[in-house]
Amino acid sequence: MLPEQRLLNQNTSIPANNSSALDANQLASLQQTAAGLSSLQLAWASGYLAAKSEQGQQAQIAPVAAAVAAKTLTILYASQTGNAKGVASKLEQSAKAAGINVTLKNIADYKAKGLKNESHLLIVASTNGEGEPPDDAIEFHEFLLGKKAPKLPNLSYSVLALGDSSYEFFCQTGKDFDERLKALGAKQVTPRLDCDVDYDSECQSWTLKIIESLKDELTQADSAVTSVSYLSDLPTAGAVSQYSKQNPYPAEFLLSQKITGRDSAKDVRHIEIDLGDSGLTYQVGDALGIWFENDEALVTKLLTELNFSGDEKVSLKGANGPEEFTLKDALISQLEITQTAPSFVEFWAEKSKNSQLIHVASDKNSAREFAGLHQIIDVVSFDKADIDAQTFVDALRKITPRLYSIASSQAEVEEEVHLTVGLVSFEANGDTRTGGASSFLANRLAEGDKVRVFVEHNDNFRLPQSDDTPVIMIGPGTGVAPFRAFMQEREAREATGDNWMFFGDQTFTQDFLYQVEWQNYLKSGLLTRMDVAFSRDQAEKVYVQDRLKEHAGEVYSWLERGAHLYICGDANRMAKDVHQTLLDIIQDHGKLSLEQAEDYLKSLRSNKRYQKDVY
Repeated sequence: MLPEQRLLNQNTSIPANNSSALDANQLASLQQTAAGLSSLQLAWASGYLAAKSEQGQQAQIAPVAAAVAAKTLTILYASQTGNAKGVASKLEQSAKAAGINVTLKNIADYKAKGLKNESHLLIVASTNGEGEPPDDAIEFHEFLLGKKAPKLPNLSYSVLALGDSSYEFFCQTGKDFDERLKALGAKQVTPRLDCDVDYDSECQSWTLKIIESLKDELTQADSAVTSVSYLSDLPTAGAVSQYSKQNPYPAEFLLSQKITGRDSAKDVRHIEIDLGDSGLTYQVGDALGIWFENDEALVTKLLTELNFSGDEKVSLKGANGPEEFTLKDALISQLEITQTAPSFVEFWAEKSKNSQLIHVASDKNSAREFAGLHQIIDVVSFDKADIDAQTFVDALRKITPRLYSIASSQAEVEEEVHLTVGLVSFEANGDTRTGGASSFLANRLAEGDKVRVFVEHNDNFRLPQSDDTPVIMIGPGTGVAPFRAFMQEREAREATGDNWMFFGDQTFTQDFLYQVEWQNYLKSGLLTRMDVAFSRDQAEKVYVQDRLKEHAGEVYSWLERGAHLYICGDANRMAKDVHQTLLDIIQDHGKLSLEQAEDYLKSLRSNKRYQKDVY
C-alpha cells in the first residue's frame, strides 16, 4: 500500500458527508498530484500531511483536554534499546487522536511517589538480562516493589510487556509491575499483554482495545475526535529521516572483510554500509538493525525434509491484513528458521509424537536450552509429522531484524556505518549451520547489493556529556565494536578524558580485532592504557575479569574520580563474571560490605556511569 493510501485509510471511519472529507474536486486534484510523485516523494508528502493533520487535531482536542485535565492518561515506558519507547509513542499518538489528554514519560523521569495522584496509567516495559528492569527503570522498580509504595485504590492501569520467550525470565519486568500494582489495589483496565519478539500486530490490537476502553471515561461526549486508530510510524515533515524498523532504508553494501587470522577458530567480519542520502544519523552507542533473508540452500533442504514442493500457497499476517506467498518465498523472506522458539519444539513434539522431543518439551527450561542449540531443520529431522504447509508456517515466528552495535562514528565515516559481525557457524546432523543474519552479511551479500537497514537508538549506552570524564571500556570479542566508535568520537571531539580499554579473545596473533587502530590510539595518547587477555596463549586461561582483578586498585581509583564504565559482549558469562569482579573490587578497595558494594554499583547505573550493551 502506498504511503498516501495508508494516510487516507486511517480516517475511513469518518463519513463522506463529514466536513473534514474531501469534495470531488479536491480528491481528484490530490489523486492527480500523487500520480506524478515518486515513492520517496509520496512518503515525504504523507509525513507533511500527517503533521498538518496533527496540528489541526491538537486545535480540536485542546478544549476537551482542558475540560478533563483532572483525568489524564499517563504512559510510562521502560526501554533498554528503544522498542518499548517506540510502542509507547504510538500509543500516545493513538490516544491523542481519540481526544484523550496524555502525558508520555520515560519511567526514569517519573517521580514514583506521584502514583497516588494518578487516575489512569499505562506502562510499556521491556526486560533486561535475567529478568532485570531496563537501566532507566531500576529506581522505579525498586520503589514500587519496596515498602514505601503507596496504596493505589483509585488507579486504573494496564501493562504491556516486551520480551523474548527464548529467555527464562520472559517479560519479567512487566510481570513485576503488573502484579505489584494489583497488590497495591489498582484496577486493571485490560489484562497484561506479554509480547514476544514479533510484537507489532499484538501491540496494535492491544492499543486499539485500551483506547476504546478509556475513550468514554477520559473524553467528553461532544469531543470532535471520536474514531480510534493505530498511528503507524509515518514520517513527519521536517524529520531528519523517514526510515525506521517498519520502513527500512535500502542501503548499499560496501565491504565484508575478515579481520580474524587464517588459523583463528572464529570468522569475524568488518562490515561497511553506505547510508547515502537517506538522512539516517546515529550516535555512538546506537545499533544498526539489519533485515535479512534466509539462505535459499537451507530453505531447499528444509522443504525436502518436510516433503513440500515449496509452491504451496500460504497466508501470513501483514501490517494491512493477510498476505499470500508461496511456501518457499515465505521461508526465504518472511519466517524465522535459523533461530528456534521453545514453542516450536513443543509444536513439533505434539505433531510428530517423537518420544525424545516430548520429553524435552515437557520441561520449559529443557525446551529453551534445546531450542537454542537446534535450528528448525534440525528439530523437524527428529521425526516426520503429517501437517500441511499452512499449519507449519503458523507455528513459526516472523523474521525479526538483528541489531548490531555500531562500530563507527559519523564524525569519522560520515554517510557510512560500520559493524563488527561474528559469523555464527556450527555442525549439526553432518552439515554446517550458520546464523541467518551473520551469514547474510558475511557470505551472501556482494559489493553494491542492497541491504535494508534502520538505526536503533540506545540512550542507555552513551559517552559522558563532559569530554574530560574518564572512561573504562570492557569489550572482549565482537564486544569491541562500540568502543571503536567511542574512540573515533572522542578523537573527533578532542576529548581530554582518560580512556582505558580491556579487550580479550582467544589468541593474540589471530584474534586481536582492530589491533593496528588500538596501537595507533595508544601511540597518539588518546587511549590512555589498554589491557588484553588472550585465553589460549598460555596454559591457564586468562579473561578480561582477570585483568580487572590485577589492576583492581587503579580501577577503583578511576571510579572514585568519576569514570564511566561500559561493558559490551556476551551476557551469559562474561558480563556476569565482570559484574562479580567489580563487586569484589569495590568491597575490597572501598572497605564496604557486599550490600554496600551492590548499592555502589546500583548508584553508578542510576547515574548512567555503569552501562551495558550485552547480548
